[in-house]
Amino acid sequence: MVDLRSDTVTRPTAAMRAAMMAAPLGDDVLGDDPSVQALEAAVAALLGKEAALFVPSGTMANQLAIRLHTEPGDEVILEASAHPYLYEAGAAALISGVQLRPLPGVRGQLSPDALRAALRAPDPHVAPFRLLCVEDTANRGGGSVHPLDALDGLAAVAHGAGAATHLDGARLWNAVVASGVPAARRVAGYDTVSVCLSKGLGCPVGSVLAGPRALLQGRGRRMRKALGGGMRQSGLLAAAGLYALEHHIERLATDHARAARLAEGLAAAGFPVRPPETNMVYVRVADGPAAAAQLAGAGVRCFALSADELRLVTHLDVDDGGIDHALRAFAGLPRP
Repeated sequence: MVDLRSDTVTRPTAAMRAAMMAAPLGDDVLGDDPSVQALEAAVAALLGKEAALFVPSGTMANQLAIRLHTEPGDEVILEASAHPYLYEAGAAALISGVQLRPLPGVRGQLSPDALRAALRAPDPHVAPFRLLCVEDTANRGGGSVHPLDALDGLAAVAHGAGAATHLDGARLWNAVVASGVPAARRVAGYDTVSVCLSKGLGCPVGSVLAGPRALLQGRGRRMRKALGGGMRQSGLLAAAGLYALEHHIERLATDHARAARLAEGLAAAGFPVRPPETNMVYVRVADGPAAAAQLAGAGVRCFALSADELRLVTHLDVDDGGIDHALRAFAGLPRP
């Protein structure tokens, strides 16, 4: 079975498991797990931020950021296909009492001009704009990588309007490898940044929220506890993250190359494909759900995202043979 549903399906490598078992442990809720402290320091340094906070999931990291930057009744602007809007179970309303305002973008990305045009003058009739959320790479944009000037421009517009900025970097590592721009430079304009360790990097669990030390070590730790994110001997998980940061970032280029080869093979076979920028291939088929079911029967798992489009994601557990197998399975599908 070749599992192309997501880069979250990876299993820890033998070397990662060994690192986990060897990790020094403490109680992170009490602030004394050395492996968690090492991971937080490493991520903060990579992102050029003062501090970081280890959390169980990317959703929690994003929702912590929203809660830390807003008060109930505030407005959060984001692109219409962004993860906090589509895939986080209404948590922004449930936890923070804020209004999400989705704006249409291109390939999952807003332009600074589009954001500027959407801003409204202060008015007691409208929710005040307090936070901009940007997703890089943009999942529903096909794993698209924001141009650096767009990231900088969006942050500048938001800050100019008095709002804070948060970057949902669930797949920021892919953007770094694809663009060649270091993570700290890509996120320089963002007050907080969340990154996943369980997407692409092969870790079993975990995300990290980075930002100002006073914010994260004060309200951040309190809100993490309130949301159930305080874990005890979580150094077992943090050790996997430390191993991944050292060994699994540069190898993402291999995932990108395999996604490109998969896309080229599908296009040659007559399937319309969005050219991938990173590790995601969006391909149009005659019937999305039926195609996904037929592929599963042939040993290829993927998600149908619409009536006529599939998403295929390459990752650590898909090798060249897996790409060949997927292309053979697609050969049996009707063309759109």
